[in-house]
Amino acid sequence: MYYYIYVLLSEKDNQWYTGYTSNLRQRLKMHNEGRVISTKDRLPLKLLYFEGCLNQQDATRREKYLKSGNGKIYIKSRLRNFFNPTG
Repeated sequence: MYYYIYVLLSEKDNQWYTGYTSNLRQRLKMHNEGRVISTKDRLPLKLLYFEGCLNQQDATRREKYLKSGNGKIYIKSRLRNFFNPTG
């Protein structure tokens, strides 16, 4: 079984939400249906980024990193063209 770390962007408040799951499609559906308490008031949400891990321990470790200051810098670097499409 794989685990996925994902970053969502709230189109309402332009804030990020980072989480992990073993079923990415189902989890995204739950978020956008307002069934996740931490994001239900921040809809709609857009998937910005995801990674796969081979086990839950790696996924939780990676999630913690991506929530940190350095992790946010990493995501912004990976998505440089998304945040600044003209260069």
